[in-house]
Amino acid sequence: MKWFVLTVMLVTALPLQGQSLSADDIVVRHLNARGGAQRLRSVESAIYSNGLYREGSYVGSGRAFMAMALPYFKIVSDPTDTSASFREGYDGSAWEWYRSPGIVVRTVGAANAAIRHNLDPDGPFSEYREKGTRIERVADASTDGRLAYGILLTLRDGVRALYLIDKETFLIAAVRKAQPIHAFGAPVSTEERVSDYRSVDGVLFPFRSTEVEIATGKELNSMTWGSIEINKKPPREWFSPPSFARTPLQEFLEQLYYERADTSAVRWSYIAFRRAHGEIDTREGIEMVGYQMLKMGDASGATVLLTMNASDFPWSSSSAFGFGRALAVAGDTTGARQQFTRALKLDPTNKAATDALASIH
Repeated sequence: MKWFVLTVMLVTALPLQGQSLSADDIVVRHLNARGGAQRLRSVESAIYSNGLYREGSYVGSGRAFMAMALPYFKIVSDPTDTSASFREGYDGSAWEWYRSPGIVVRTVGAANAAIRHNLDPDGPFSEYREKGTRIERVADASTDGRLAYGILLTLRDGVRALYLIDKETFLIAAVRKAQPIHAFGAPVSTEERVSDYRSVDGVLFPFRSTEVEIATGKELNSMTWGSIEINKKPPREWFSPPSFARTPLQEFLEQLYYERADTSAVRWSYIAFRRAHGEIDTREGIEMVGYQMLKMGDASGATVLLTMNASDFPWSSSSAFGFGRALAVAGDTTGARQQFTRALKLDPTNKAATDALASIH
């Protein structure tokens, strides 16, 4: 699943004028519609499996997986699947694991927020005060042809989301937000429509969600779950990164990532490892770690690292592209254009470089 489900932000929330039901009235009816506040409070875990994800022409395997458990655990990607290439989760802090090159990164910023903002197996409105969440009634709206109440939800870190509660069923019909579709893109206003509610041990859960671009109505992605189970007591180890013995290269890459805010340390560590282990091909691993640094907002460390990588591997189109992307994120459009152009000279089929060059104005 895409890691770029980033920090949720309010798109539109107009002030309330002359509405009869209060925010608390609507939330009480919503909780009752799902099965009742008491039954929701008893939900300690939720396991979603056999999910089919679609995005554009891409169609997933139908084996998407997600699990959440109290007090704050989450995993995306089946922890029992030995063939998985990527996992992300939360075990007290957010993390991502990549089989290739075989590293674990603890995330910050938007990537961290995307995981921590969706940890509750009982949903956003159950015991919302205890969770430090605030709610406010805002203007009614319509979604997919249905009238809905507007509830502005503010999380304890100040992040907001606009929930649309169906006026007939009192179930969540949609969530409006503005977020980048990709890691370094501009925010796009979208509406995530949830549907196909089914009873799971007396509690209603939506089995389908579809995200559309508000401006155009274009469908961006969808997820349909095959199964949802609650209170199955998943093992604690599910929610932490896989344990494995690091190779010297994997250990080095993780250390670089931890040093990402200190450009001098990044430069020193890179040169020291390359001198000591000249036989190890570091190129792809450095490109990946540099990308992770950029994703975490450390453009200076990433630029230093990817500059050295491009210099050490001047024949590599992907290294030139990675260097160019770092320059673009850092605001050096002239340098970025030069590197993207160089990447295309080295490999005219490099679509990422073609797209990046076209995006620079």
